[in-house]
Amino acid sequence: MSLIVQKFGGTSVADADRLRNVARIITETYKKGNSVVAVLSAQGDTTDDLIEKAKEINPHASKREMDMLLSTGEQISISLCAMAIEAMGYQVISLTGWQAGMLTNSAYSAARIKRIQTERIQKELDKKKIVLVAGFQGINKYDDITTLGRGGSDTSAVALAASLHADLCQIYTDVDGVYTADPRYVKGARKLDEITFDEMLELASLGAQVLHNRSVEMAKRYNVNMEVLSSFSGNPGTKVKEVVKTMEKTHVSGVAKDKNVARLALVGLADQPGIAFKIFSLLAKHNINVDIILQSIGRDESKDISFTVARSDAEEAKRVMEENKEVIGFQKVELNDHIAKISIVGAGMANNAGVACKMFEALFSAGININMISTSEIKVSVLVDEREADRAVQAVHDRFFNEFGNA
Repeated sequence: MSLIVQKFGGTSVADADRLRNVARIITETYKKGNSVVAVLSAQGDTTDDLIEKAKEINPHASKREMDMLLSTGEQISISLCAMAIEAMGYQVISLTGWQAGMLTNSAYSAARIKRIQTERIQKELDKKKIVLVAGFQGINKYDDITTLGRGGSDTSAVALAASLHADLCQIYTDVDGVYTADPRYVKGARKLDEITFDEMLELASLGAQVLHNRSVEMAKRYNVNMEVLSSFSGNPGTKVKEVVKTMEKTHVSGVAKDKNVARLALVGLADQPGIAFKIFSLLAKHNINVDIILQSIGRDESKDISFTVARSDAEEAKRVMEENKEVIGFQKVELNDHIAKISIVGAGMANNAGVACKMFEALFSAGININMISTSEIKVSVLVDEREADRAVQAVHDRFFNEFGNA
């Protein structure tokens, strides 16, 4: 008998019919002799609706009270799903994050899991019950409800799988698995049978919507056996694992697009030691993460430094730079928040010459200008005009997956 953790996202539990479908999937897994722990997200747009309700009352509500409010969305999902499973004649129990032993730190709205006390869940499993757990939430040392932030339900599921030593963690979503690009926008996107943790982590970090990067990081750390699959089609999904059979053959596994990007350029910096430290230590103090960094060659005793941040941090980053203009020593700061990042990811890229060249060739053939370039062992990212983003992804995807087959 295996222990399987299943996670169902908001679209999978959006209404009564979909909840019954989720109940069917859970009970079919249970009927095969498996112990099942299912983690559910809030239904559809429930979280967004709750945020709007909060704004009507108090636009500046504390994060603690927002966590108290937002955690109710998942509680609705698990209780309704438990009712559906009860109606089918199975033993089931729903547990909130704190009832399930999900202990977090006290960073309201963006809490991190410290540990999971699994005794209650194990006790219910020993009674042969199906256990439903509210995703996205936990409890801190003050006995306050906390939420885990973006991707919290994925993270809850993987953390439970790791703590319970589950045989498999299945992430059910509205697509059949992990694709070479977003199949909703890119023609010819192909589903992958398997992908490495490192590749999935890069794709998740670069804008792919299938899994959140926090959950992939945790799965890699604890070697959780993962599968991404659809709650609607019933088709086999994509396995996410440490090593895949085709790793030596595969150069590129996927193409990702991220529009949550802005570029800042500091023009006319003094060409002297310590400038980069001044800039990026200031940004770090304001909790602003930096991604791509490009420094020009110094000429006439000056240089330029460009870097990217999340679009939501752009104005704050510009303000910090302008307030410290004299300390840093530059002529002006330029902000461009109409750009997008296009990336190719592949575990075998480092040992295969010409992969980046193919990407640049595809963009050149499509008449798309590159603003900045960043590379690592398993990815190449470029910045392009936001208006060209969709065309750029299609062109790059065609070059690697359609024109010549899998690179």
